[in-house]
Amino acid sequence: MKLSTRDAARYFAKPEPQRTGVLIFGTDPMRVALKRQELIAALIGPQGEEEMRLTRIPASELRKDPAMLSDAIKAQSFFPGPRVAFVEDATELVGDIVTKALEDWQEGDAQVVITAGSLKPKGKLRKLFETHPNAYAAGIYDDPPTREEIEADFKRAGLGEVDREAMNDLMGLSRDLDPGDFRQTIEKLALYKLSDPTPVIPDDVLAVAPASTEAELDTLLHIVAEGRSNEIGPVLSKLQAQGTQAVALCIGATRHFRALHAASSDPNGPGQGINRLRPPVHFKNRDRMVRQAQNWGTYRLEKALETLIETDLTLRSAQKAPQLALMERTLIRLAMLGGKR
Repeated sequence: MKLSTRDAARYFAKPEPQRTGVLIFGTDPMRVALKRQELIAALIGPQGEEEMRLTRIPASELRKDPAMLSDAIKAQSFFPGPRVAFVEDATELVGDIVTKALEDWQEGDAQVVITAGSLKPKGKLRKLFETHPNAYAAGIYDDPPTREEIEADFKRAGLGEVDREAMNDLMGLSRDLDPGDFRQTIEKLALYKLSDPTPVIPDDVLAVAPASTEAELDTLLHIVAEGRSNEIGPVLSKLQAQGTQAVALCIGATRHFRALHAASSDPNGPGQGINRLRPPVHFKNRDRMVRQAQNWGTYRLEKALETLIETDLTLRSAQKAPQLALMERTLIRLAMLGGKR
């Protein structure tokens, strides 16, 4: 049976021990590994591996000895409790072996957990689990974690109450970081709040959050929005050295100024306007962007967006001017416009 993203998150947190097995597949090995770890821990508990109730089988070894999986499914541990037969890095080449092993599965046998990379929908392995009456197939995609998944991470880490603003900050942070780094951040937050019964607040999140993965671009956009035209050149040179293209800079600047315009136009003020933006503004940038929206005002932000749209059209045209030089000139014009009072 095929699990949806929401159903898969619930199943990994609270699996059904009577199931034959689960196939977890996806293009991101880290995301797949984290879900596999969560599932196996929920199935056999924290002492399961020490009590020899987990059998690990690399798919490459299974191809050499097809009986390994069937033996692991039927083998008994010295310790009581549920067991797992885990096949790692599976491909379609082990499809027939897994099919035969599942045919012999009976209630009380070890549950089969298989991880794989990207699998074709009509491939033997994926089709086996998606059509099996007592097994599941769960695709792990490169989407940010849902609020439910983040709350499950809190529970596992032993975190208590999280206030609304801190949750919004963490949702934004989950979009900036890869899953492994975000999980580590949650663990750091749990250590930071150890023996502290008060709710998690934005300052707590800020204390443990790693630097943004797009720090240089963020720095440049803030410099422009704050009217510091003399600081544009050095940061732009760093971005150029990293291979950043003029069109990407223009898109980033347009997104930033559109966010400021939406905040400035909000009838309840820029503070409330920033909170309404989707996707949410990164919590580290929130107060800074509120000040920028207040300083610019709606009229000058509209002028800035007109300038950026004109620049974008020029960059995408057949003109011969150096694109980064053209973008630098636009950013300096914007910074000077923003510096006027």
